[in-house]
Amino acid sequence: MKSFLLALVALSILSCSENASKKVKQENVEEAEARQEANSNLPVMTFEKTEHDFGTINEGDVVETSFVFTNTGKSDLTILDARGSCGCTVPEYPKDTPIAPGASSEIKVKFDSANKPGSQMKTVTLTTNTERGRDIIRIKTMVTPDPIKEQQRQAARKQANQ
Repeated sequence: MKSFLLALVALSILSCSENASKKVKQENVEEAEARQEANSNLPVMTFEKTEHDFGTINEGDVVETSFVFTNTGKSDLTILDARGSCGCTVPEYPKDTPIAPGASSEIKVKFDSANKPGSQMKTVTLTTNTERGRDIIRIKTMVTPDPIKEQQRQAARKQANQ
């Protein structure tokens, strides 16, 4: 049993002594370097902020904010799509308009608080030609309920529970 263990330890030491760099295929290294070089030339979307808090607003208010960004990459940036997480969140963006390296632009986001009482957190998902391909910006707010609408909602709940 001892000789078996000694043989096993000796075998593991000998197998580990082989240089790991000899096992790496040169073609794989070249492919990885080419991918890294291609990615370093892609556009990069850099935001001044990625989240905005509107604070407390009244139900029914429509509020708007802008998210300013700069293309800090080495090629033109294109926003292919921008989608709000619900119909109450509407983005306005430079659709299919190339943004040169070093140039800045903005995405305006409107939030309609009608029938949205309470704490609200919404997102806008951007589809771009960056390495990541997707970026997310967020808005949040506390919506003070409209007293009349709140009474109507409570009456509807009572009726539904009967």
